[in-house]
Amino acid sequence: MNFRKKLSSFILLTCLMFTFIFSLNVKADTASIQAKSSINSVQVTSDKNNIQVVADSSGDMSGTDGNFYLFELKSYNMSLEGRSDYLSKIPAGKSTTTVSLERGTANDRLYSAFVVAVHDGTKYVAVSEPHYVTNPEAVAQNTAAFNEPLTKKGLNIEINMLADAFELGVKHVATNITFHQIMGEGIDYTYDGKTYSFSKAVMEGYDKTISALSNKGMTVTAIILNGYNPNEPDLFQKGVKKTDVAAYYMFNAETQAGFEKTRAIAAFLAERYNGKNSNYGKISNWIIGNEINNQYWNYLGDKDIYSYVRTYEKAFRLFYTAIKSTSANDRVYFSLDYNWNNPNEKNGKTKYGGKEIVDVFNSFTNAKGQIQWGLAYHPYPFPMTEPEFWDDVSTGQFSDKEDSQVINFANLNTLTNYFSKDELRTYDGHPRHIILTEQGFTATSATRGDVSELQAAAYAYSYYMVDSNPLIDAYILSRQVDAPLEVRSGLSFGLWKCDMNVGDNIVATQRRKIWAVFKNIDKKNSTLENTEFAKSIIGINKWSDVIPNFKWRALEK
Repeated sequence: MNFRKKLSSFILLTCLMFTFIFSLNVKADTASIQAKSSINSVQVTSDKNNIQVVADSSGDMSGTDGNFYLFELKSYNMSLEGRSDYLSKIPAGKSTTTVSLERGTANDRLYSAFVVAVHDGTKYVAVSEPHYVTNPEAVAQNTAAFNEPLTKKGLNIEINMLADAFELGVKHVATNITFHQIMGEGIDYTYDGKTYSFSKAVMEGYDKTISALSNKGMTVTAIILNGYNPNEPDLFQKGVKKTDVAAYYMFNAETQAGFEKTRAIAAFLAERYNGKNSNYGKISNWIIGNEINNQYWNYLGDKDIYSYVRTYEKAFRLFYTAIKSTSANDRVYFSLDYNWNNPNEKNGKTKYGGKEIVDVFNSFTNAKGQIQWGLAYHPYPFPMTEPEFWDDVSTGQFSDKEDSQVINFANLNTLTNYFSKDELRTYDGHPRHIILTEQGFTATSATRGDVSELQAAAYAYSYYMVDSNPLIDAYILSRQVDAPLEVRSGLSFGLWKCDMNVGDNIVATQRRKIWAVFKNIDKKNSTLENTEFAKSIIGINKWSDVIPNFKWRALEK
């Protein structure tokens, strides 16, 4: 589908109308109401005890009692049906209403949305979009600056090979947290007046990993994954059952029990890994789910993109609020694979284009209160079974236009150019944070055998590309060591070969050429010498000929 400016505007308007109708369950018999309102901001006040709601209400009040009313909405109850418990009457025109935050109580409003309504003689009718608190960081106790490493070099490491990771000079690292396994025994945690029990054994495992990484100065990115746990049905969407077509499942913020339990776990994780206790460590980046444009990684069932993203956005905002209200400068992301607008990889039910996800998600957050979300992207080669991405354009699925079917390293600037558009910037005009958290280059080919030289060249080219792009913050290579399960599928992503005689266990055996390239890629005195071999493989004379604003241009001969 070709999303040009006019069509994009149409889709945005359609999305906003959809949100209004379906979020608030407005019935057809309200169409005669001419009054309208927009909530301009909902923010925690400087005293950290109150929320200030700024609205602008106007229009013909015929068919109403002549008043505007401000309501609070929970994410699991986005309808005014049967409601009469408004917070206050508000005047027409611009108004500012202050309500108590009630932080730490069962009535905590930090996660709430607010909506303006009128009364038509029988019921209250919403006349504004719901609007959430947009500055949860205002109540955070941890205001330490974000841990910004000196370079963008990152790696998915094996915890038993930390010494190797330190020798390599790894600055960024990602680790998975299986959300569905956290409930258990051994740790009692009270949040907003309710006590929950979490697994001490599970959390101590995460403590060991995260502290080992962050205590060495690495910036830790956590990927929060919701697997299936039949003992915790509240963590999943109502009616969703275990299925063979999914590895992980959509988070649940749409029932009261699901909202409260998910909120408690999210807040617990944010507090535990806020960096105050070196035995626990520090998480700086949080990715909510994995590759959400493909429901295999975030299952909800057949849904059109608007319904799917609306559900995800609620859960994302819950996590965002829990995290930012604990550590003000942590960053929160959603994840996409490289299928940006690939018609072969979207069906409108369980698979969607990455661009569609971005556009719809952004429109929802614009309508409901813009927040500082970011993108975690996975620009693997296309296909993944061959390492050289520079010839991917020959597939016909790549362009430098925003509707490119696929975006990977072959056209990476297409992604950052798109995110530079005004409509995708943060509310203060800055480009959003983008990190590359999963990508790799195979060292073996089904048709060519050992292609480790190509693997090393591909990494050098891609790293220089990222390092020279100021709109990308981090580049985390997929594997320190080959995974036997992946090798059997034709994917040897590791800096090290692995032992193929130990089942699925990951045991390193031999370094590849990419190991030395990785080690020296961010070192001024050795980087260019270390990657000289790659230029003939790629077919270039100078890196600056193919990489805009090449970082090491002044050192080139």
